[in-house]
Amino acid sequence: MEIHLEKLTWDTVDAVLKLRVSKEQKGFVAPNSDSIIDAYFALTEEGKNVFPFGIYNGKKAVGFLMIGYHCAWRENLDFAKNSYYIWRFMIDKRYQGNGYGREALRRAVDFVRTAPCGKAEYCWLSYEPENTVARALYLSEGFEERPELCGEDEEIPAVLKL
Repeated sequence: MEIHLEKLTWDTVDAVLKLRVSKEQKGFVAPNSDSIIDAYFALTEEGKNVFPFGIYNGKKAVGFLMIGYHCAWRENLDFAKNSYYIWRFMIDKRYQGNGYGREALRRAVDFVRTAPCGKAEYCWLSYEPENTVARALYLSEGFEERPELCGEDEEIPAVLKL
């Protein structure tokens, strides 16, 4: 397994746009096209630091990951200020169950620890309460749930102290 992250480019974006989750998982993550549009506007309209990556096994695109820094739309959460946020994370339905997600998450945390936008105390993410597979992965990698930070029917934040 040669899991690594690659910045999206003109040459790689098409492969990432073709990746899909299963029908049962569609409510857990936005389509990659929506995520890339979100990244564009966060960068150009809001001047935010956003890092969209393809997740690769060797030369094959198997997933998508997007990391943000100091996300304005979640500034009401104290720990989100000056923190890194794993904003989107998906593995294509054809490649799930092979450990790619775990390795990609580790690569994402490694990237955050390089402090591309400055030092931070936390890296965080959120997930739908029904997404038990994602929950198990995040908790096994050291993220701690912080459900008290969200209202009813919202995603559950999980925080990793860096």
